[in-house]
Amino acid sequence: KLIFTSSLILGTTITISSNHWITAWAGLEINTLAILPLIAKSHHPRAIEAATKYFLTQATASALLLFSAMMNAWYTGQWDITQLTHPTACLILTSALAMKLGLAPFHFWFPEVLQGSPLTTALLLSTLMKFPPMTLLFMTSPSLNPTLLTYMAILSTALGGWMGLNQTQIRKILAFSSISHLGWMAIIVSYHPKLTLLNFYLYSLITATVFLTLNTIKTSKLSTLMTTWTKTPALSTMLLLTLLSLAGLPPFTGFLPKWLIIQELTKQSMAPAATMISLLSLLSLFFYLRLAYCATITLPPHTTNHMKQWHASKPTPSAIAILTTTSTMLLPISPLILTTV
Repeated sequence: KLIFTSSLILGTTITISSNHWITAWAGLEINTLAILPLIAKSHHPRAIEAATKYFLTQATASALLLFSAMMNAWYTGQWDITQLTHPTACLILTSALAMKLGLAPFHFWFPEVLQGSPLTTALLLSTLMKFPPMTLLFMTSPSLNPTLLTYMAILSTALGGWMGLNQTQIRKILAFSSISHLGWMAIIVSYHPKLTLLNFYLYSLITATVFLTLNTIKTSKLSTLMTTWTKTPALSTMLLLTLLSLAGLPPFTGFLPKWLIIQELTKQSMAPAATMISLLSLLSLFFYLRLAYCATITLPPHTTNHMKQWHASKPTPSAIAILTTTSTMLLPISPLILTTV
């Protein structure tokens, strides 16, 4: 486990600190190979299937990334990441990064892989594994096609919202929430790349809180989430607030990136796109509210065969307490955050 975790950190560090396409590609490959044993750890058929799907999509995306870098080098003689100028290479790179991130229309692998992984690995896949492709997107953002990214972003938000409505598995719901959040990041990357990174950081923070909370109360389905209120009332209440923050409701932290992105889109005279993406995020608000409702408002029916849950004897880890506080209460210090952007 130590080897895999250190390889993950190494791969991420290599990619985010590289200027050359080959080193960035090598870092992504190290990352992919390090996370595969963590996905397939349980040896369950679904975990093996998830690992296989993950490997195939990531290998395809890496090959496309290398192909776009070589094509750019062939035409321009440049291996520098920021010097991506050839239009076809830019197009191939956009599709490669979309496949790496799980941005629509290359999003199909992500919910399946997340569903087959343990909760802690699912957290890594949603946050840390998306950081290297996100930095590549950030570095190449001036040369990418803004119209294409806008269409992909709106499609992501729509699909993430619609496909998440019908789910009962919490990991799949969080996967679709991740796809719709990626839409918000992709739409702004051509106009204000730092906002994309800010959105990603805050999204990672809130998602980490949700996943670690679910891991503490050992829940992966909506039906088992309904019985957690009797077990850990305080943690369930904080889960409610964190989910509302993830939905982007004021006065929580999650509202900040959405507010700034809508403001920037309006400045760029893209009010229709801003309106559309805001309305589509209402779809995801519905399933966050459903999760929150199941976590806190529904008490299980007291039938004769219902098992009464015991209160958790061990205290909640302090990491969750700190994460919950930051993922719900950072909005008042938004001027301070804005000075860093």
